[in-house]
Amino acid sequence: MTKDKNNWLEKMALAHPLVIAGPCSAETEEQVMKIAHQLAKTDATIFRAGVWKPRTRPGNFEGVGEIALPWLQRVKKETGLLTAVEVANATHVKLALEYDIDILWIGARTTVNPFAVQEIADALENTKKIVLVKNPINPDLELWIGAVERLQTANIKNIGAIHRGFSTYQKTAYRNNPNWQIAIDFKNRLPAIPLINDPSHICGNREGIFDVSQMALDLQFDGLMIETHTNPDKAWSDAKQQITPTRLAEITKNLKLRKSKFEKEFALEKLENLREKINLIDNELIKMLSKRMGVSKKIGTVKKEQNVAVLQPNRWNEILKESIKKGDKEGLSNLFMEKIYKAIHQESIKIQEDILKR
Repeated sequence: MTKDKNNWLEKMALAHPLVIAGPCSAETEEQVMKIAHQLAKTDATIFRAGVWKPRTRPGNFEGVGEIALPWLQRVKKETGLLTAVEVANATHVKLALEYDIDILWIGARTTVNPFAVQEIADALENTKKIVLVKNPINPDLELWIGAVERLQTANIKNIGAIHRGFSTYQKTAYRNNPNWQIAIDFKNRLPAIPLINDPSHICGNREGIFDVSQMALDLQFDGLMIETHTNPDKAWSDAKQQITPTRLAEITKNLKLRKSKFEKEFALEKLENLREKINLIDNELIKMLSKRMGVSKKIGTVKKEQNVAVLQPNRWNEILKESIKKGDKEGLSNLFMEKIYKAIHQESIKIQEDILKR
């Protein structure tokens, strides 16, 4: 766990990263209690359960609502686990406070709407409850930070963030693409806000949860939120991404915690030498990219003289295909090469379009 975080996390004085676990949805009191008692024997500190479930399409299970809140009170009384629910409006907040829920989180579909976030912030003004903000479904760092700032403006002191990945129109190995750089940028911009990873929603399946969790810890995340169910395949929502409490215990046991800095001088010196090599290579990369864009300018001039459209699909597809093939031979992933060349192509188009407008 990184230092200088909010007091609420420091006060927990955990011997392991924060673990929030529980079912995607609270289904029945029996189900909730059975899961909670099993989680009490794991590294989990907080019991999460969806009470109000925003679904993509109508007709899907949208939660049992207020009747589940007394079940969470019973969870805390019998197991000692703190409790957490998702809130999407002021009514949800009011009920969660009435039932003394410890932690409230704002979901990805709510974070994307500043009006909804402001409504929640107003309803929670001056609260000492812990409030967690999931990243918006679209990859928008400013929108995520803006939601946190709205809570801070409402004098809410105990704030955290949850990284659950981002929607994308492209099919990938993830349900929600992690876009790790956005989470890293969030940490750099708001270093005092604890950052928790949600591998369940990133993966969309239980098989990848360990690897994503380990990646999060390698990036110095402060905790994990993992959906757990005693009978995942029979869950009323998101069955594929939930794991059993037993599997959760195995995962947290096998996760490796990395040191935040080098302790041996020779290792640090070796690292600095390698970093210097990276700096030199990066300088060359920048120079080469500048040269490439210089050629793009000349191409833009020729296209303007001949009144030719900027985008030449056949040429672009040929470049992309060949670049991916060459990258593969050098041990670079297809996805990486595709992202790099799409970014280069986008900048090249911008440069040529500017020339055509002159």
